[in-house]
Amino acid sequence: MSTGAGIQELMAAETRASQIVAEARLGRGDRMKQAKADGQDLISTYRAEKQEEFNNMVLSKGGSEGSASAKLQSETNKDVADMEALFQKNAQKAVDVLLSKCCEVSLEVPTARVRATRKEAGLSN
Repeated sequence: MSTGAGIQELMAAETRASQIVAEARLGRGDRMKQAKADGQDLISTYRAEKQEEFNNMVLSKGGSEGSASAKLQSETNKDVADMEALFQKNAQKAVDVLLSKCCEVSLEVPTARVRATRKEAGLSN
């Protein structure tokens, strides 16, 4: 009977071991979730601090930023006006080039096409 008792004891130990492993897995999952939540808290705190620093910097430079924005807008408007003038100047030339290329017809058959046609027809050069 000692063999049967040994097997029973071994099976009980195996059951306890599997329960310990299952509890460890659950604990690990809980620790991972907690670590993720703590990380998100740290990130949001850091982001809020940096946003506050940025807002303070923008407010401290508020007077000069408005003039820089106006300067940038005027430069952009000037560039757009220059581009529109160039477009108006060169539009007719572009249309003329496109029309000349569309109306130009080449009557020469490319040599590669001639060879391919002869090959399909079974003729030699």
